Formats: sequence, C-alpha cells, structure tokens
Amino acid sequence: MRVAILGCGYVGLELCRQLAERDHDVVGVRRSSAGVDAVEDVGGVGVQADVTDSDSLGKVPDADALVFAASSGGRGAEAAREIYVEGLRTVVDHFGARDDAPDRLVYTSSTGVYGDHDGGWVDEETPLDPTTEKTRVLAEAERVARDAAAEWGIDGTVARYAGLYGPDRYRLDRYLDGPVTEGYLNMVHRDDAARTVRYLLSEDLARGDVVLVVDDEPVAKWTFADWLADECGVERPPKRTKAERLADGDLSDAARRRIVTSKRCSNDRLRDLGYEFRFPTFREGYRAAIDAAVKNG
Repeated sequence: MRVAILGCGYVGLELCRQLAERDHDVVGVRRSSAGVDAVEDVGGVGVQADVTDSDSLGKVPDADALVFAASSGGRGAEAAREIYVEGLRTVVDHFGARDDAPDRLVYTSSTGVYGDHDGGWVDEETPLDPTTEKTRVLAEAERVARDAAAEWGIDGTVARYAGLYGPDRYRLDRYLDGPVTEGYLNMVHRDDAARTVRYLLSEDLARGDVVLVVDDEPVAKWTFADWLADECGVERPPKRTKAERLADGDLSDAARRRIVTSKRCSNDRLRDLGYEFRFPTFREGYRAAIDAAVKNG
C-alpha cells in the first residue's frame, strides 16, 4: 500500500514508522527540511511541501491512501482554518484530480468538536456542538474530509482523537504539582493513535465513517492525579473544584473553556471494529514515564 502522510509530525512520524516496518511505501510531507530528515529517520520518504500550496504538492508521489495529520501549531482559529479547511480542501482537490488518484483519506480530528456534556458520555452518534471558533473550524474540516473527498470518489474517514500523550508529552508536573481542577480526562497514547489509523487502512475499515480514537477508561482528573502521585511515591496534589478555579479571575479564555467543558468519550465503535489497544488505559500508558520519574528521583 502506498500511503502519503500530510503533516508527518507527532502522530504521523509514529504512523510512518509502523507502516514502513510492514513494507508499505510511505511518504511523509513536512514543511521544513528538518522535518523531512525526521521522516527519513523512521523509514519513510520525506518530501518538503505545503498542504496549502497545490503546486508544491506536485512533488508528492501518487498514493493509494492519504492521511491528513497537519497541525496549525496551536495558533488561533484563522491559522486553523488555513490548515484544516483550506489546506485539506487543497489536498483533496489536488490528489483527486490525478490520473492515479487515491481512494482513501483519513483525517485526524479532535473530540473538541463535541463541546460540553457535563460529564456525560459521547460517541460517534452524538451531535456536534463546537463552542469555539477553532472547534467550529475542526467540525467544518470533518465535512470536507467526508463530503468534498466523496466528490472525487475518495472515501473519507474521520479519526476523532482524544487528548494525545506519550513520549515528550507526559506532562507529569501538571498533575503532580497541582492544584488539579475537577473534570474528566479522555486520552489516547500516541502509539495507539498511530496504530488505529494503520489498522483502519490495513483492514480497509470505516470508509466514509467517523471513529472515536480514545482508550478504554476516561478518568476523573482528581483520580488520575492521585494515582499518578501514589505511583511516583510523592504527596497527592491539592484539588480545586471548577467553581473555585473559575473564581480566581486569572484565566485565559482557553483555560476557562477547558475547565467548563466536560465529557466522557466512548470507544465502543473502535472496539467493535476489532482494534486491540497497546495501552488500553492510562495505567499502562504512563508506566514508562513513571518508572523514569522514580529512577531519576
């Protein structure tokens, strides 16, 4: 299988490594020359191109499947629209017009499109309720991935990621130092985020569908913080309710939204498709980080 990963970053590089190990032909597209080198390091073919520039995409070889995992770099809604909507549409139109066009597209989205559900459960059938301009952009990009791609005969799949963690993104201090504000964590380890996409492509699953990519156990932040402290052998961090934290008055708009937005994401559909997690919960996923923290004192 020939796979082009557009935006071969944190998850994309791991996906590239996994696919290359299984003798697939993988191209990783990055905007910088340093990024191209990183793709080569994990066994892929690196191409320097910009998803918003159709001419530069001409350097990317034909592919059977596209994975759009580009990032706006944590910038605002305008930058997000440029990458996730305009960039994705440019990619779809460019590759769809080729004589040897792909028939699969996987777009990596976010559970942020659900908005707040007051701690209730959400799944693929839950109506979207994006509450910020950026999450509205993400919801629009999902429509591009499925509807605009279909106009070219490309089956678009939306992989809706929960919070990513893993190497270089464990952020232990955030929970060990506290204070920790109540709410839920929906997480997936980077390796499983990549393995899910590989699984969907390799098994030819979820064409034209949406799949929530989240581990087996959404966990209360207080529960997670206490578990993490116990495992690391340190004092449990202080806790704060939402009301207490919101009363501080020193919150950015983004921080306030994170506090008031609460939900638990179900992975039933992914499990029903037969996927088996390498890290089914945070307990397995954080073990390497905990062992390193304990070793280093």
